[in-house]
Amino acid sequence: MAVLDVRDLTVDLMTGAGVLRAVDGVSFTIEPGETVTIIGESGSGKSTTAMALLRLLPDDLAVLGGHAEIAGRDVIGTRRHITALRGRTVALIPQDPMTALNPVTTVGRQMAEAIRLSHRGCTRAEADRQALDLLRAVHLSQPERRLRAYPHELSGGMLQRVLIAMALSAEADLIVADEPTSALDVTVQAGILDLLLEIQERTGAALLLITHDLGVARLMSDRVHVMQSGRFVEGGEVEDVIDRPTHPYTRKLLDALPKLGPWQDPAAVPAEPPQLMKEGAV
Repeated sequence: MAVLDVRDLTVDLMTGAGVLRAVDGVSFTIEPGETVTIIGESGSGKSTTAMALLRLLPDDLAVLGGHAEIAGRDVIGTRRHITALRGRTVALIPQDPMTALNPVTTVGRQMAEAIRLSHRGCTRAEADRQALDLLRAVHLSQPERRLRAYPHELSGGMLQRVLIAMALSAEADLIVADEPTSALDVTVQAGILDLLLEIQERTGAALLLITHDLGVARLMSDRVHVMQSGRFVEGGEVEDVIDRPTHPYTRKLLDALPKLGPWQDPAAVPAEPPQLMKEGAV
């Protein structure tokens, strides 16, 4: 059975200018251990799709339609099921690690709280031990010290590892990663992506990845869906979509990627002769 099964999902947002169809009839599935990526430019509806599936959009501003099941339980028709699934069967790695944690509470206390919510009956001492083990599992240096730190004392890459550790604490069947590297330096991104791949191989969790980075999509994905203006315009195996795109929008996304030109030794380029100043020029 698919971990996530989405059919004809729609999201209408109530705005001051009227109703906006942000997600328009998207359908996809994710099997256990599989990574499915939604790619597209900012504003295409990628994150709105993920937030709708997790029921994190306010009911008075977003109207959902269609059908979606996580682990066989309906999450669109009622909020009752998703409340029981969040933090247990499905976990979220949010987009901005710098704002995702409570700034006035230590990292260790927040991790312990998340662990105790996921595992009923877990004592505070047991949660503290699990938090330390999780920080070691995500290769965070000096984990004992990080548990005592406040979020502002950690770098963006460290905070992202903390959030991944918190997602791991749920032992979830599905992890939703919403732009997990967009707020990080390029030098840190590769380490985070390697960590996600390592965790997925170790736990067998399915991964729904939201990104605008085609390089990340190629590295991480089994299948890719390209989103434009709330609709999927192309989808399939990652090699087919990235290497042999059929839709003009996908080709434009690929054309927008920076390309390296041929290298030329500056010493081999003849210097231009100095320009003589015209008579009377200032």
